[in-house]
Amino acid sequence: MEKLIRERTHRERCVICGREHARKDLVSWDQMRPGVSALIAKETPDWGPGKFICRSDLARFRRAYVEELLAEERGELGQLERQVAESFETGGLVSQNPVEMDEADTLGARMADRVASFGGSWTFILGFSVTLIAWMALNVSGLLAHPFDPYPFILLNLVLSSLAAVQAPIIMMSQKRQEEKDRRRAENDYRVNLKAELEIRQLHEKIDHQIARQWERLAELQQIQIDLLEHRGEGRG
Repeated sequence: MEKLIRERTHRERCVICGREHARKDLVSWDQMRPGVSALIAKETPDWGPGKFICRSDLARFRRAYVEELLAEERGELGQLERQVAESFETGGLVSQNPVEMDEADTLGARMADRVASFGGSWTFILGFSVTLIAWMALNVSGLLAHPFDPYPFILLNLVLSSLAAVQAPIIMMSQKRQEEKDRRRAENDYRVNLKAELEIRQLHEKIDHQIARQWERLAELQQIQIDLLEHRGEGRG
């Protein structure tokens, strides 16, 4: 019986959903930041001192508060801003692992990156130069009784033209993929920076709110002490 009484005394009712929750799953009015508290007061006039709100409902108001801040500063919210605001409600991460983003690419896209990377390396340049010199040397040195590509190396020109025709689109594909990866990384950094900025701003608001309440309590205690001193002085008089 005593255990039930203790559990009962540690439970409070959420002012939004009306359900009872354990005290540890609730946030009281005096712990709330002014901006979020104002939004709750708009929806629930009963919100005030001595009232509590559960964390799931609080997450919804935090998201609404963040969307309101972003709308004031940036106007209409885009997809990235909405993802950041949603993370305040769900508690999820907004960042993405670049390795996972790269793994989501197709096989052809990854092959294009490898071909473009090899085509822009010294290994390719030196190897291709050796191949050209050997090709021309075999066909002009007289080592072969019947050169397969005599001067002016028509077959070699055809091979070089075909290689350039194939290599150029592959390099363009790789460049487009690199631009897409850079864009996704930039969006990732933007989401992380935006959420960090909003978290810091809300933390500042909370600290300012707590300091203001502490000053109010100190002023109240000081006034009580003054009243007690005055009362004692009147009693002695």
